[in-house]
Parts: sequence; structure tokens; C-alpha cells
Amino acid sequence: MNAVQQGLAGAASRGGRPSREAARQLGERILEAATELMLEQGYGATSIEAVAARAGVSKRTFYARYPDKAALVQAVVERVVDSARPPAGSEFAPGATLAEALRAFGSQTLRAALSPRILALYRLIIGESNRFPDLLRAVAMSGARAKAVAQLAERMRAELPRLDKPQAEFAAQQFLQMLVSLPQLRAMGIGEPMPPTDCDHWVDQTVHLLLEGLKPRAPA
Repeated sequence: MNAVQQGLAGAASRGGRPSREAARQLGERILEAATELMLEQGYGATSIEAVAARAGVSKRTFYARYPDKAALVQAVVERVVDSARPPAGSEFAPGATLAEALRAFGSQTLRAALSPRILALYRLIIGESNRFPDLLRAVAMSGARAKAVAQLAERMRAELPRLDKPQAEFAAQQFLQMLVSLPQLRAMGIGEPMPPTDCDHWVDQTVHLLLEGLKPRAPA
């Protein structure tokens, strides 16, 4: 019996609830077990029984936290995405120029997109989302891309007030697509993976292309 289980058993024997920390650790253990199984075996092959067994909990304990598999995969997707996301407030350095801010944001975003668990999640979504719509719903509900677009659009509008909100959001969407799409495909085996130095150059060139495209044009 590990420390968390001992804490839970002790609380139960005293007729009380487990401590907040013990409950948090138990929840982490369930999520880690679910994450490992889904990324290793796939969504369809991962049963609630298997997750409970790997986490070392009863099905009753599992269902007390997650009513069904859809709720579980939502939590797994959010956990994987959050683990790759940079710390809050670190996306844009105070006082940085727009180019510097975009490079910092781009480097952090590309590093996250190429992390092993994000790539494994992407493979899972590509391979099984047609049979299991819960996967796509979980990704949509995580809101990761929407948050990134909103941050980028706000920063661009602060520096380029001539852009209205739809224009800034369109530019942010295109920037993310240019930044992540090809490096991620190559990391998954469609071509040669980019070495770190090439990733840095890729970010620089993507930022340059975006800023050149946003420059005002003289009337024809």
C-alpha cells in the first residue's frame, strides 16, 4: 500500500474524508494512469476497468470523479495540453517589440507542439477521432488554440491599431498554422524531424513572413 492509499485508508478508518492533499494525489494518479493507457494503447482500447486497475483504485472511487469515459478523456486532453503550455504570463516579455514577443511566443508554442505527449495525443486524435467523436469534443473544449489566438490577436492589435479584431484573429490563426503544421508532421515521421537549430530558424522566418504580410500597402 502506497502513501496515498495509506492516507485514504487511515481517513476511512477514522470515519472521515481523505485529506485534500491525499485526494489531489489520488486524482493525479487516476489521470496519469488514464493518460498513459490512452497514449500507449489508444482511446478505444482503454477501458475504465484498466484505468482503475493501473491507478490502484476501485471503480466506485473512479466513478466518484468521472461519470463516464467522455469526462475522463476531457480531463486527459486538458492535462496533456496544460503540461505543455508555458507558465501563465510568460508568453510575452514586458517591453519587448512585437517581433521579439512573437519569436518568444513562437518558440514556446513550437516546443510544446513537438513535445512527446502532444505528438502522442495528436496521433491518437488522427487515428481514432472518426470512430470516437468524444476525442474531438475534448480537444475543442480544452480551448487551447482559441486561447493562443486570443493572446496573439490582442498583442498584435496593441502594436498595430489599424488591425480590427477579425483581421488580428485571422493573422493569429495563420501564424499558428504556419508555425506548427509542418514541423509537427515531420516530427511524426512525414519527412525528417527538424533539429533544434532549424526550429529556431523556422520560428524566425515565420515571424518575418507574418510581419511583412501585416505591413500597410500603398494604394494601387
